[in-house]
Amino acid sequence: MGALGRVTLLVVFLAVLGERLMSFCNRALIFNEVEPVDLPGCQLLKGIEAGSEDIDVLPNGLAFISTGLKGPGLQNFAPDEPGKILLLDLEDGGLIPSPLSISEGFDASSFNPHGLSTYIDEKDGTVYLFVVNHPQLRSIVEIFRFVEEEKSLLHLKSVEHELLTSVNDIVAVGPNSFYATIDSYFSHTFLRFMELFLGLRWTGVVYYSPGDVRQVATGLHSGNGITMSNDKKYIYAADFSGHTINVYKKNEDWSLTPIKSVDVNTLVDNLSVDPVTEDVWVGGHPNLSKLVSYNPEDPPPAEVIRIQNIHSDNPVITRVYVNNGSVIQGTSCASVYKGQLLVGTVFHRALHCPLY
Repeated sequence: MGALGRVTLLVVFLAVLGERLMSFCNRALIFNEVEPVDLPGCQLLKGIEAGSEDIDVLPNGLAFISTGLKGPGLQNFAPDEPGKILLLDLEDGGLIPSPLSISEGFDASSFNPHGLSTYIDEKDGTVYLFVVNHPQLRSIVEIFRFVEEEKSLLHLKSVEHELLTSVNDIVAVGPNSFYATIDSYFSHTFLRFMELFLGLRWTGVVYYSPGDVRQVATGLHSGNGITMSNDKKYIYAADFSGHTINVYKKNEDWSLTPIKSVDVNTLVDNLSVDPVTEDVWVGGHPNLSKLVSYNPEDPPPAEVIRIQNIHSDNPVITRVYVNNGSVIQGTSCASVYKGQLLVGTVFHRALHCPLY
């Protein structure tokens, strides 16, 4: 190859690299800054210092909170403590969560909880808690039964499967079945970064039941939060670096049919649905670099988004709460209950705000 050919290849390579770099910066919102949006009357929950990565609230106001998530590139303010599931009663007004004990036989010392979901058996009212667990960075879905009178969790089952690698979040659809989002195709940290850098759409949603495990949705950059509509007809899945919430119709055979995607212009983390209004609530990250390269002088901001009428042609997207990190950092979820908003974080604290 002559000198001209080598120069041409170099120019093409640099052009492709520059385009990929700009595309990555845009997806990661590297240069994004936030305009604060305050809510009056907010207060931090007591006793949470190492994250409140996911929150699920029962119809009676009992909220399950996962805390203590550890992972590559994540800040952690309690690195020597195992993760826990906390319980908060939103009906008592005390706003003091307490840790749930877990039955003997479960390795609580390596517990590394991530996303979670509850399922209530319509026959007898039994509450099942599903938790994504990452001991030694593996992906296991733990299934517990909540024993309310004892404020404890009875461990029932650990689920591992070759399709359930890099699980981020789950939504339970039965006492032994769930949908799970996969946030990366590769397991190695460098390859996961390259997957994000190149903008590969290799992740999606997996359906699991004991006799049926299959991928039911594809085409996501990085699957994250997942939840279900109140009428149980639709599944909502977040594409973290795609900045979208993806709507799927849930079919009788548990397959999913894509309906639409809604761009919310943030790195979308966990999702929840208002049990009354059916609004979709989102915890978002306005700037990825601040999240993964923690600097206490310039901490990752927090963002809570509400989507009204998500099935309409013109959903209403509102930034309900935005903070520059001075109060709460690295928002991962937002859940509502009777005019109360709970805001959770990947590794920081948790916030309670009245909405009315």
